[in-house]
Amino acid sequence: MSATETHYRGLERMYHAAPINKLLESTLNVEKGSSTILSTVQLDYFHAAGSMHGCLYFKALDDAAYFAAASRNRSQFLVTTGFTTYITRAVSEGPLTTKGRLISAGKQLLVAEAVMYDPRGREVARGSGTFMPSGKLLAEQPGYTD
Repeated sequence: MSATETHYRGLERMYHAAPINKLLESTLNVEKGSSTILSTVQLDYFHAAGSMHGCLYFKALDDAAYFAAASRNRSQFLVTTGFTTYITRAVSEGPLTTKGRLISAGKQLLVAEAVMYDPRGREVARGSGTFMPSGKLLAEQPGYTD
């Protein structure tokens, strides 16, 4: 496996090793400048009005954008420095597909966006964020290395 592929698979393992992701049913695929998250929708995720709570839209959008950006940085864990979310449609069923795409990559700032789709392929949310290296090495993060 190439160093690039090893990096992408390491990011995927790191995502699945995070404690928060043990509570949610989702999978991540990372490629060059992009990522895809497939996630389920469960009743436990609903607010009182019977659809998915906004925090889960944000999480999927932030994660998809984050990992699209992280595909470009092989050494450091990134942190989200800002993120804007637009929820355009209520979700009460899944699965959901969230696609992230790297927009710009400088030395200290990366910009990425993400779009979430419902089972019919309709856009239900979108967001964009900025990400910076944290100073923490990826190799030291749980799950990144085999």
